[in-house]
Order: sequence, then C-alpha cells, then structure tokens
Amino acid sequence: MLANGPLPTLPDKLPHVGTTIFTVMSALANQTGALNLSQGFPSFPADPALLALVTEAMAQHHNQYAPMPGVPDLREAIAGKIQADYEVDYHPADEITVTSGATEALFAAISTVVQATGTGGGPDEVIVFEPAYDSYVPAIELNGGVPVYVSLAPPHYAIDWDAVRAKITPRTRLIMVNTPHNPTGRVWTRDDVNQLAAIAEAHNLLIISDEVYEHIVFDQDTGAGRQHHSLMTHPGLRERTFVCGSFGKTFHVTGWKIGYCLAPKVLTAAFRKIHQFVTFSVPTPMQYALARYLQEPERYQTLSAFYEQKRNTFLDAIAGSPFRYIPTEGTFFQTLAYGHLTDEPDTELAIRLTHEIGVASIPLSVFYHDRRDYRMLRFCFAKDDAMLREAGSRLKAWANGLV
Repeated sequence: MLANGPLPTLPDKLPHVGTTIFTVMSALANQTGALNLSQGFPSFPADPALLALVTEAMAQHHNQYAPMPGVPDLREAIAGKIQADYEVDYHPADEITVTSGATEALFAAISTVVQATGTGGGPDEVIVFEPAYDSYVPAIELNGGVPVYVSLAPPHYAIDWDAVRAKITPRTRLIMVNTPHNPTGRVWTRDDVNQLAAIAEAHNLLIISDEVYEHIVFDQDTGAGRQHHSLMTHPGLRERTFVCGSFGKTFHVTGWKIGYCLAPKVLTAAFRKIHQFVTFSVPTPMQYALARYLQEPERYQTLSAFYEQKRNTFLDAIAGSPFRYIPTEGTFFQTLAYGHLTDEPDTELAIRLTHEIGVASIPLSVFYHDRRDYRMLRFCFAKDDAMLREAGSRLKAWANGLV
C-alpha cells in the first residue's frame, strides 16, 4: 500500500517553456478545419520510388537495430553526397552519425559542448541568433548553459557582426547557426561565414550549424539569389563545427525523423557518447532505402526549383493584397508583414485568422526570447498548389478588407 501524502514535487527544468507553438497551431488547424500553413511539413506524398525502397529493405530483413552511428551504406552515401556537393571529405566511419532527425542531432551536439560549469568559471554561454528555431534554447538550458541573444530585425535580418563581438565573454563556448534560416528565410552570405570564422578562431569557439534547408534556395536563374554556403566549406570552421542535416526536409518525409551530424573525428567521438543514450539508432529499413535513393543526386538537386515554384504560387495568390514582404531567399517559409494594417499582436491575429478565414500560420514573436512583436506571420508553402492558391485568396480578401 502506498503511503499517504502528496507525491514528490518535480523540478521544473524549463520554467519558461510551454507547449510549442507548432503543436498549438496545428491542433487549432485540425480543430477548425483550417488550411495548415503553420507547421513545416509537406501536404504532398513522398516519392513512390523511395517508399518502394523501404518496402524492399524490410523484405530483405533489415528490421533489427541499426549500428549506433548509422548503417554503413548510408554513412558512405552521405560522405559521397557531401564530397560531390561541397568538395569536402568526411570519413563515414568516424565523422558521420545518423540521428533521429536534425532535432536530435542539435540536442546531442549542444549536450556534447555545453556545461553548467564550463571553462570560463561559470555556466557556458551560447550565442543564439534570433528569431531562433525553438529547440535551441531549451537544449542549452537543460545542459546548464546560458543563451546570449543577438536579435535580428526585419525586413532583411542582417547580422551586425560588431554586435556579435560585443556579446563574447570568457564564458562564451558555442555559437548556433541556421542557414537557410527558419523562420525568416534568410540565407547567409560568404561574408557572414568569413566573419563567423574570424570570431570563432579568435576566441576558440565551437559552432553548431543547422543546415536542414541546404537544398532549398531560390532565384538562382535570375542572378538575384544566394548560394548556400555550408560552414564545412570554410577550412577554419570545418574543424570546429557540427553540421546538422535532415532527410525529412529534403525528401518530404518529416515523419521518418532521420537526420545526420557531420563533425571532425574528435568532436564526433564525443557526440556519439551522447547520441547512444538519447536514441542509440534510428529505423533500419529507412536508412537502407535512403542509401540507395541518394545514388541519384538529381532527386535533391531539383528541390530548389520545386519549392521556388511553390513560393511563387503562394506569392501570386496574394498579389494585389496590402501585405508587405520580401520573397524568401530559402527554406519553405514566407513571412508577411501586416503592422500597417492592424496593430493586433501577432499571436492573437494568427489564432483569429485560423478561426475566421481558415488559414493557420505561426506568429514570429514566438521565435524571440522577449516575444518582441514586429507584426509578422510565417506561412509554410510546402503544400499542394491548390491549398496555396486557396490560402492566398483568403488572406488577400481579408487584408483588402482592411484598406
């Protein structure tokens, strides 16, 4: 029999964290039947050829635990892809780890680096550019670190590198990077990479680079677009960077939760100590399928054009509306500014639009630690064209009704 009395009180390790906005808005979209342009997942199916390869792998009895670092075939395929795409070599045996999505790769990398009592005599500090994807800061805090924010402002979200230098202290240990950037769609320039390298080398810092949208950059044919400059391509950064990627984003299979982490041998050895006790291994048949699927590079080399068309479909649908925007440079997100139309807070407007016109979005303020509100909403255009046209039509009608 249990003793009488209250249960033990649980420590609140994340006192400022509630349910993620992605869960909230997707649940609201499901509840109301709204078009869900909030959470970043495709509404269209994956390539049947990829699904057939999974079925084949299961039929070949690849259904037991995979090796902790990942199936060798997939790690070798990743190494080949990286060499072909970036002319950078990572050894599949000890520099490439397959993870349970990029989120696990990010968590394990942060856990590898950040300590409550670091080399600076106190908790490690981590530079975070915001608006920031919402998994970074909780992982930093769970490991006893302190996020130090460099806030970026619309419409261009350019980085003030002097402001970054001013944030560096003896306790700074790590800088978080995300390019192409969620939620703003900004793509780093080569100068950004060089500026980061100079700071990292001067202060002996480590880097975690979230590059899950590496193959989704736009306007290359017009000359106005930007190239994706992976941090691995800078010699001074390759040796101090964990690069995190995602097959879910690249191949429209976000529910598979398969990503990877690239890092030099010493960093990978430390990373795997964490990874083995967070996930150990990820689904085996999917790994074999992806290894074979990667043998045809055009399957991801056409991704930018595919999503550029979807971005343009969405923007064409809102053309003639008073929303203000700069076409996104990368990712599958477009932000729209509405502050000249109404002063309503972005969280309230996102909820109201879901109810009233049946279009769900994400308010940008949730990506800032102080919830600063620039009156911006983020829309995911990884959706079928009919949904994008209908969502754009509803948004246009709503906005035009305010002017």
